[in-house]
Amino acid sequence: MTAQKAHVLAIDTPRWALPLLNPKRIKGAKGGRSSGKSHERIESAVEAMIIDRDYQIVCIREIQKSLKYSAKKLFESKIVKMGVAHLFEITQTEIRRRGGEGLVIFVGMQDHTADSIKSLEAFDLALCEEAQSLSKRSLELLIPTIRKDTSELWFIWNPDQPDDAVELLFKGELRVADIEGRSLTGDDCEMIHVNYLENPWCPEVMKKEAAKMLKRDPEAHAHVWLGGYNTKSKAQIFAGRWRVDEFEPVHAWGAPLYGMDFGFSNDPTCFVRCWIHNNVLYIDQDAGRTGLELDNTAKYFADADPRVVKNAMRADSSAPQSISYLRRHGLPRIEGVKKWPGSVEEGVEFIKTFDEIVIHTRCKAMQDEARLYSYKIDKRTGDVQPEIVDDFNHRWDAVRYALQPIIKQKSIIFESL
Repeated sequence: MTAQKAHVLAIDTPRWALPLLNPKRIKGAKGGRSSGKSHERIESAVEAMIIDRDYQIVCIREIQKSLKYSAKKLFESKIVKMGVAHLFEITQTEIRRRGGEGLVIFVGMQDHTADSIKSLEAFDLALCEEAQSLSKRSLELLIPTIRKDTSELWFIWNPDQPDDAVELLFKGELRVADIEGRSLTGDDCEMIHVNYLENPWCPEVMKKEAAKMLKRDPEAHAHVWLGGYNTKSKAQIFAGRWRVDEFEPVHAWGAPLYGMDFGFSNDPTCFVRCWIHNNVLYIDQDAGRTGLELDNTAKYFADADPRVVKNAMRADSSAPQSISYLRRHGLPRIEGVKKWPGSVEEGVEFIKTFDEIVIHTRCKAMQDEARLYSYKIDKRTGDVQPEIVDDFNHRWDAVRYALQPIIKQKSIIFESL
């Protein structure tokens, strides 16, 4: 018999992750963008499956309607990067461990009831991504369900509000019953807070983006990059009017509406794709980049969404030469929109007339702007002022341009009354 050579697996672990390697019932990794927390946690999950071929993982999100926007792609890339692809079978809906019962599945808590979630009882790990979106109901259903001996629940999130359910859980302010009704305590939990400055593999391009925001808006930098709470929430222009979801446009919605905002200096050149149906504004595509040369703009947009070439697109009319160039070089139906005194405020108020604004889960930058686009706050009193802050508005400007024909029609109707 020929002895098989043992496969030695070396995994680089950042120093901040060391507390998470100890056995704990509940573990949390929160912090800012590009901190590496999702990468580290998923590498650890893959490692567990390599060690134990029967190890079973359920990946949890509050909303999970399509695997295209789940952690599945990151799992797959880690399996390849770690050189263990021969140990796994990847299907359209799950990941299976060869030679055992191990698997990874992906579910949304909104799809489960108290009865249906019992199917997860035998899993070893619940890995909860975007945990800031998990509701109190979801935590109350999930935590006592994962009940196998030595099972764990891992939560990964970018903080938003201090009273989000996952924040209250780790503060000990949310009483959630664990296995057999026992209330969780601080001894059951381990949490780390990390940001890009502590990520030894943070790309230079992300460090530059963080530096730009720090210079422009330290408060937003603290939230987006350092993982602080969103202190601008009370001044959020569209507060209570928007939510994140997965959806697919249907024929009854008609044609998409495209808007574009030109980037100048440190601002991004970007576009959005919108739909209107039953007085709901849907935004399902956004793409943008700072330093995008005009020569490369049409290709960049078309790579993100091939339909931009065939559909009408509206942009800021203050750049007529750029619009003319793009019309001749890849965006034949682009046109400038007129601006007038008060057009920004009028456009914002028009957007508020929709019953709801739904932003697709893949539109991360659009979600950031929805959180950070705000009214001014009086620093002396803390009162919200009526003036709009001219920042974190590039995609919202693009939305206004996309909707401009409808905004104008409404203005004409009101003027005629």
